[in-house]
Amino acid sequence: MTWIQPLDPLHNLTLSALVGMVPVLVIFWALIVKKTKGYKASLMACAVSIIIALTVYGMPFKLAFLSVANGAVYGFFPICWIVISSVFLFNLTVKSGQFEIIKHSMAAITTDRRLQAMLIAFSFGAFLEGTAGFGAPVAITAAMLVGLEFDAMYATGLCLVANTVPVAFGSVGIPIAVASQVSGLHEMQISQMIGRTLPILSLLTPLYLVMLMSGFKKSMEVLPAILVSGGSFAVLQFLTSNFLGPALPDIIAGIGSIVCLVVFLRFWKPKTIWRFVNEKRPLPVVKDGYSINQIVTAWSPFLLLTVIILTWGLPPVKEFLNAKGQLQFAVPGLHNAIADSKGVPLAHIFKFNYLSAAGTAVFFSALAAIPVIGLTYREGITVFGETMKQLKFPIITIMSVLSFAYIVNDSGITTTIGVLLAQTGVFFPFFAPILGWLGVFITGSDTASTALFAKLQYVTATKIGVAPVVTVAANCSGGVVGKMISPQSIAVAAAAGNLVGKESALFRFTIKHSFIILLFLCLIVFGQAYWYTWIIPPPISSTGIVGPLPVNPATPGYVWLILTTLVIAIFIAVIKLTGKKTSA
Repeated sequence: MTWIQPLDPLHNLTLSALVGMVPVLVIFWALIVKKTKGYKASLMACAVSIIIALTVYGMPFKLAFLSVANGAVYGFFPICWIVISSVFLFNLTVKSGQFEIIKHSMAAITTDRRLQAMLIAFSFGAFLEGTAGFGAPVAITAAMLVGLEFDAMYATGLCLVANTVPVAFGSVGIPIAVASQVSGLHEMQISQMIGRTLPILSLLTPLYLVMLMSGFKKSMEVLPAILVSGGSFAVLQFLTSNFLGPALPDIIAGIGSIVCLVVFLRFWKPKTIWRFVNEKRPLPVVKDGYSINQIVTAWSPFLLLTVIILTWGLPPVKEFLNAKGQLQFAVPGLHNAIADSKGVPLAHIFKFNYLSAAGTAVFFSALAAIPVIGLTYREGITVFGETMKQLKFPIITIMSVLSFAYIVNDSGITTTIGVLLAQTGVFFPFFAPILGWLGVFITGSDTASTALFAKLQYVTATKIGVAPVVTVAANCSGGVVGKMISPQSIAVAAAAGNLVGKESALFRFTIKHSFIILLFLCLIVFGQAYWYTWIIPPPISSTGIVGPLPVNPATPGYVWLILTTLVIAIFIAVIKLTGKKTSA
């Protein structure tokens, strides 16, 4: 028999929603007040969610158990798989000694911590979000900053804050594609609406990051660089999202802002070099110490990562890999066993896409990099074992967080909270980003948040006479702010920044910034709904626009894989040959 989620189990929507908020409040209480370790806080929230689902919502025990188990499995794959692969890739560069060269090459560009944070946490992180997403950007950039001898707490906190503006366009625009499917709006229209909102944050984010690090006065010392970094990113994000579609804004804006800032720093330098209090002297530049070949070799894991992830994201490649390497099945006992309040069965399909997953792309990048950076595969196996040992508690945390997310969704708790916010009438546009924020806080994914609330956003906006694209886009935009405090993101960042057990401190570092930026977004969206409506893009029919430039679908996926393999093989051969010449 199918169990139907009760929308208002206590026959008072406000009271039902307040009870539903208890598991969320438990996480806040555990991390902020009690300063509990991340995995303990997640397990506590999950336990409270199960109790409320069973007692208040009347969810059958079997379904609750299966929901929690399904969340835990999804937490391990694909989420933990991405984190494991990302940290493994970074640990290989450290083990080989190549990260020392990376540090010196960064010092050659700038030894100023403020500028390094903009390059890595903001620009490079945005590029990674556009290609991989799902935790990889925070894992890689946080590990890199800690490796550059940043203060660990600031490094991970900065990466979480920086990983906001690119999230809506993450993973080649998947959140917007899902929002389009659920709401019925054309994805190009949603892309345009978000592309007229987030560039404001993109322009301000580098300034916000530097102010967090050094304060307002010190941030003014590098204001020209801040404007170049944020300005170039914002302009490119606006242009690509409005004229090419949702697939490329992060990739183009991330690369563009890196190039613009690096070129700018060749002609401009800050008057003083800023570093953290009690930090050692800045890393000296090794003049004539490293050849171009050595620098390229050191950066090769990340160059290979870029090439492979871009290839993995191509539609023909993804389709080919899914056809050859994906196990897809209905979750026994759970698929269509739960229906929403309208009686529509909820599908529970588990996709074990072990070839097309972003984590697999990162893992193959690491494998390809092993011979390039001078390690043997035996040493690589050892590093992988050390990585698994390093991540044992973060894996528990992530799995328990996803169990929590699945049980609150499957029981109907999330829907109850969403429906309450939808009853705010003309004030709903103000609360629309909060729905997205809540969805990402619970699930850790802007994609999952849009799947939960995009239809609700569309229907509510239509009822109150507001353009639906405003609130649907606000769900994606608000979700990006929830990313920095999502327990899943906190766990990933803590693992990469060697802060396992200090998740509560990291949560306290980011929570106030999440609320500040969320309030800013709420005001922007409220203004878009009623005051400056000229910014809203016109409706687009399903056949009215070409949309983003597609990859030629006639080119089979295996051809792209062969070409990528040849590029990597040539790259490795060139590195090895030039390396021999250099040593000679």
